[in-house]
Amino acid sequence: MMTRVAGWMLVLWMLAAVPARADLTIEITQGADNPVPIAVVPFGWSGAAALPEDMAQIVADDLQRSGLFAPLARRNMLSLPTREAEVVFRDWRVLGSDYLLVGQVEQGADQRFQLKYALFNVLNQRILAQGTVSGTSDLLRDMAHRVSDLVYEKVTGRRGAFSTRILYVTADRHSTYNTDYRLNYADADGHRARVIYSSKEPILSPSWSPDAKRVSYVSFEGGRPGIYVQEIATGARTQVTRFPGLNSAPAWSPDGKKLALVLSKSGNADIYIKDLASGQLTQVTRHYGIDTEPSWMPDGRSLVFTSNRGGSPQIYRLELDTGWVERLTFEGKYNARARVFDGGGSLVLVHKGEGAAEFNIAVLHLESGRIRTLTSTLLDDSPSVAPNGDMLIYATHKGNRGILAAVSADGRVKFELPSTKGDVREPAWSPFLN
Repeated sequence: MMTRVAGWMLVLWMLAAVPARADLTIEITQGADNPVPIAVVPFGWSGAAALPEDMAQIVADDLQRSGLFAPLARRNMLSLPTREAEVVFRDWRVLGSDYLLVGQVEQGADQRFQLKYALFNVLNQRILAQGTVSGTSDLLRDMAHRVSDLVYEKVTGRRGAFSTRILYVTADRHSTYNTDYRLNYADADGHRARVIYSSKEPILSPSWSPDAKRVSYVSFEGGRPGIYVQEIATGARTQVTRFPGLNSAPAWSPDGKKLALVLSKSGNADIYIKDLASGQLTQVTRHYGIDTEPSWMPDGRSLVFTSNRGGSPQIYRLELDTGWVERLTFEGKYNARARVFDGGGSLVLVHKGEGAAEFNIAVLHLESGRIRTLTSTLLDDSPSVAPNGDMLIYATHKGNRGILAAVSADGRVKFELPSTKGDVREPAWSPFLN
């Protein structure tokens, strides 16, 4: 219990020790019971040298990682069409594929690449979608993720989130008193990891602005915590707060104009709202208990937060106009770190049941008040919701190392994103980028 409470009060990461700058890898541990069979044929390319990225493999990996698709192995393909005229539907029916994706990559005089793709329903022999995506050589992965998003949406009816990004914190411990902490930014599949900010002091609670152009986080630079906002494109940083005591848990308002945050400058941990344009700071909770970990409801008129005002950490909701506070969780001895699904009807949170030893990721349905546990490992923490609401990313442990993992909102699909060089923590999934 002390480990969780310490993490909740922002000291868990003081002991973290993690190497950085490594891409995360995908290890699928559990898929859907009946994944959709699909064939993603290697895309055609007439260039003299091989493309720097296998774009068709990126698409196949994206779809497989969702757990909802079962891409056909290339070695089992009977033909390799790259355009509609070359497709023989009989070949794909024999192989049991319900859908077929083909494509052709070309390079224009301006050195930009174009991927012309076509998605077919094999059973009725019809084109579901076709089009072109383009970009420079450094955007080939982005182009492939866009096609993955389109395929996902056409087949499932839900917008794909393969083109999004994730934040996570790592640290490289050289000795007991010498650790390099880094805030990292990567594609949703863990590739193209890069460092946004590095420090000799802990970095905590990263979160995305609604337009995905800025991030906020807590940095202990100078020996005490402060909240900062940083531009992704330029790296420009702004210090938002650095009061004595706690400065923690920044959360962006839906319009991107305010931050909810936790301060103890008056002697107790309470929630405040900072207007980023005017600098106005407004205290919105006043209680002798610890109020922390705010998260905005989609309408921007209320917050959910963690408080021990009832004797143990539980989730509460605060109506900003009236100051009315109501308790939302009653099942389990510990509920914390709530994050809101886009529609506002459910929360993902860290849950510990009565008599249980594990801290797991769970979903609270607000109308019914029922909690459904999604994970079963020992110490799961820091959940974050994909912008389409289909997947959740969180921090957990594998052996003696911290890793990131993901689980579908219905609990059927699970995969891990371990780093090859150590532990990773504090994930945050970006909004849609366009």
